[in-house]
Amino acid sequence: MKIGELSARTGVSIRSLRYYEEQGLLAPVRGDNGYREYTSFAVEQVRTIQLYLGLGLNTEQISGFLHCVLMNNEAFCSEVLPVYKQKLSEIEEQIGVLQSIKSNLEERIHYILNNGTKEEKFQ
Repeated sequence: MKIGELSARTGVSIRSLRYYEEQGLLAPVRGDNGYREYTSFAVEQVRTIQLYLGLGLNTEQISGFLHCVLMNNEAFCSEVLPVYKQKLSEIEEQIGVLQSIKSNLEERIHYILNNGTKEEKFQ
């Protein structure tokens, strides 16, 4: 199938599919006419890539285990667990930062509501 058909079947833009190819996540065959030709397996590849992107992983992380996952059950791919643990750690750190920002904003709102603005004090 051509890139346009793969795009239509997966809902992924042609631009993204070309990016996946640049990153080594997809490997189409080039026909004599120079057009990209994808096998029906490419649909599963793209959906799997989308799943991992949805988990917040980047294409470099995905490329480290994609082949294994496509050929085996995810549980049999030793490369996956360390990536998941690292991503979870990053998310927990981001949550901590966001909770701190939230707390600071709540304190500022509380301060403003309880102390009023200078304009309010003079009225």
